[in-house]
Amino acid sequence: MKLALIGNQNTGKTMLFNQLTGANQHVGNFPGVTVDMKSGLIKDHPDMIVADLPGIYSLSPYTMEEIVTRDFLLKERPDGIINIVDISNIERNLYLTLQLLELNVPTVLAANMMDELYNNGGSIDIEALSHRLGIPVVPISALKNEGVSDLVKMVRQTVERSRKPLRVDFCEGAVHRCIHGISHLIEDHAERIRVPGRFAATKVIEGDQPILDALALSDNETEMTEHSIVEMERETHTDRQAALADMRYNYITKLCQTAVHKPLESKEQIRSTKIDAVLTHKYLGLPIFLCIMLVIFALSFGVIGRFLSNLLRAGIGMITAGTNNVLEITQINPAVRSLVIDGIYAGVGSVLSFLPIIVTLFFFLSLLEDSGYMARVAFVMDKPLRKLGLSGKSFVPLLIGFGCSVPAIMSTRTISSERDRKLTVMLIPFMSCSAKLPIYAVLSAAFFPKYAALVMLGLYAGGMAIGVFCGLALKSYLFQGNSVPFLMELPNYRVPSAKSVVLLMWEKAKDFLTRAFTVIFVASIMIWFLQTFDARFNIVANPGDSLLAILSGKISLLFAPLGFGDWKAVTALVTGFMAKEAVVSTLAVLSGATPDTLSGALVQLFTPLSALSFLIFTLLYTPCVAAIATVKKELGLPYAAGVVVFQLAVAWIASYSVYQVGLLLIRTFA
Repeated sequence: MKLALIGNQNTGKTMLFNQLTGANQHVGNFPGVTVDMKSGLIKDHPDMIVADLPGIYSLSPYTMEEIVTRDFLLKERPDGIINIVDISNIERNLYLTLQLLELNVPTVLAANMMDELYNNGGSIDIEALSHRLGIPVVPISALKNEGVSDLVKMVRQTVERSRKPLRVDFCEGAVHRCIHGISHLIEDHAERIRVPGRFAATKVIEGDQPILDALALSDNETEMTEHSIVEMERETHTDRQAALADMRYNYITKLCQTAVHKPLESKEQIRSTKIDAVLTHKYLGLPIFLCIMLVIFALSFGVIGRFLSNLLRAGIGMITAGTNNVLEITQINPAVRSLVIDGIYAGVGSVLSFLPIIVTLFFFLSLLEDSGYMARVAFVMDKPLRKLGLSGKSFVPLLIGFGCSVPAIMSTRTISSERDRKLTVMLIPFMSCSAKLPIYAVLSAAFFPKYAALVMLGLYAGGMAIGVFCGLALKSYLFQGNSVPFLMELPNYRVPSAKSVVLLMWEKAKDFLTRAFTVIFVASIMIWFLQTFDARFNIVANPGDSLLAILSGKISLLFAPLGFGDWKAVTALVTGFMAKEAVVSTLAVLSGATPDTLSGALVQLFTPLSALSFLIFTLLYTPCVAAIATVKKELGLPYAAGVVVFQLAVAWIASYSVYQVGLLLIRTFA
């Protein structure tokens, strides 16, 4: 039994999906979290599979989310639909419901957030709502897992009995005549492509090109349908799109008048309005956000994160020393001992020690996201982003980019304008992903210990500043035009869910650990091998004579003007293309350092100025292979290649400028 879970953005859809399946999909309190289809088996019902589809407002193929959802409905042909609605915004939510009914698929309406409606003095007549819609309606609270089991039972009954919607005709007058006339005219074509006649008729009226192409109407049929539509427009004194929208909203208004009693304003809305008066203030909104982020960075990289990181580093050091002693006592071959200690332990251990910093940072970010504050930041950022030719909708992908570029690039599907989407993808790599945190942390601690948090904050701000500069340049030359209007739903502020916060922290920790014990593990072994043997596979006494030194030496001349022409630094950058965490592990392996001694080893490799130049380069250069592959998948090979070349060029120029200006200042004031 294949089911589709569909609803507007921010209706609790992913929360319900988690309750149904026991899955641990991250739930965010801002729109656009689900950008692709996820599916899972319903708990205790192994014969029922449900697909969590992107949040949409209609079945018109204007955005990527609408295309993903509609393609699933028309091509996968689910056995049933679970349509989740936010009962506090039921008028807007039911607009999608009326379109779903036209598909003539067994459907159950999940009326979510009933607890909030009741707590605020509202009520709903479930039977009346069900009767007027012609489908079963089940009241639920996805957050509290109330009514979910009843929903599953009703869905099973509805699908097994093939109970299709009893009512799909909610039009009258000129619109009624137009829809029914076109339905009869295209009936054979709709049957051929296995689409209900009424649904196809409304899409023909809307000018839905994919449906029109599939129907393949003759010139005579096209002329007759256009004549019917023009007649409707003349009688209703409005255009075809507005006529259909009015038809649906008129029916929704009458339905809600008889079945729904809502309080004028809920407690959550009153509270949110008061908080928004400060946090979304015209002048204070942006400074408040920057202050909040400054506090988060100070706690993550300073007080809490550094304390936990030091504890973990000490533990890794004890394990490394203990393992080394065991290997010496058992007289294991020196080459094998070197592989384990200098290769695996040094490489993986040096990266693992920064796990607490990442977990701490995302703990605070998940609190902001889950509370609903991040949606407000998108609103506040709309005006600055418009100067780049973007809208506030681009803020969500850019924000996700601070975690990982891969889901950030995928989340650009929520941007309806192709121009805005491509420009956003080009700017996402400037948002420093969490994989770069170990690089910043280790070099900042080694060369700028008193100002480590400020240096890291400066790197994040610097990445954004250079992104702004590049965005202005790209807007002027490659992506000319105006940004699309920004429409975003602001959810009420809510107390962050402990489960959601822990889940996001676990996701980031799991992703980091997976990389550490896969990509970093393999990279550490490869680097150890290449720096241990020469071209004839003899163990070298001097790493400078190794295979790695020979290979890296060929390209190190390109980086000499940047202050780090040493083959070790260049090798670290090359391995960073696989995964940015590999930069630290490579430096540890090549320096023969443990997590405790890595800072001292780096002092032998860099000066403070060259370390700063290296940090700038790692901040800006090409994102990892996974991110480039995602760009290729989303936008094609030319754009993926463009991102690689563009980022390398920007990183080289920025790093060169910092190093050369620094040298000039040193010579001037020395």
